[in-house]
Amino acid sequence: MEPLPAGREANSGGGAPPYIRHRPQRTLLYQLVEEYLPAFKAQLAAQGATLPAYVEQEFEDYLACGRLEHGFLRVRCDSCHAEHLVAFSCKRRGFCPSCGARRMAESAALLVDEVFPEQPARQWVVSVPYPLRFLFASRPEVMGRVLGIVYRCIATDLIRKAGFSRKTAQAGAVTLIQRFGSALKFHFHMLFLDGVYVERTDGSLHFRWVKAPTSAELTELTATLARRIGRHLERQGLLERDAQNSCLVGAGLEAGPMGQL
Repeated sequence: MEPLPAGREANSGGGAPPYIRHRPQRTLLYQLVEEYLPAFKAQLAAQGATLPAYVEQEFEDYLACGRLEHGFLRVRCDSCHAEHLVAFSCKRRGFCPSCGARRMAESAALLVDEVFPEQPARQWVVSVPYPLRFLFASRPEVMGRVLGIVYRCIATDLIRKAGFSRKTAQAGAVTLIQRFGSALKFHFHMLFLDGVYVERTDGSLHFRWVKAPTSAELTELTATLARRIGRHLERQGLLERDAQNSCLVGAGLEAGPMGQL
């Protein structure tokens, strides 16, 4: 099966497709938000509550995204003199399908063209228990430190399997954090080079491929991750464990909007 082209390669195989203006008002999502958002806000107001300001702004910007009456650019082709009206976009990260798809495509092109070398890569998906998802959502600094632990564990495992040490070889990865979902689907999507780089005596870099992990190796690595993350959370006073149970502690979990969940 041939890999699909991406980045610059995707644009080198012919002319660009014709421009078709996005009309969000024709989509079901847009119609639902436009129709029910005022009633939803009124219901909250009757209960003495309001949406967080950033959530309300997300809705309002989405309803203005792609609509010519909220601003546009007039684009003219220098060769054929054809003209198009291109509406402004909201550029939000919440639930706008158009802006989300464009950001996804642009991020993929950036990784292919500018970040990743022409070497094999493997996606590692790390999921965490629900209590930790709430903790990470309310305490991003804790999430950042845990992500560092996950990266070091996987990178060390790759380097060890290649037959080197952290002083003589380097791994590489890019992490995309998935937060979307009504069930707080919090995952680390980590794109690791499927090997390590070793510096030769002349200063050049040599890539050493590492074979795919086995089920037994993944089980062992998962246990190592759980042990190290648990130990870190204990040192931070965020986790208490006895012989049979573990529980999260800390006043920070009850503060803010996450405490309502």
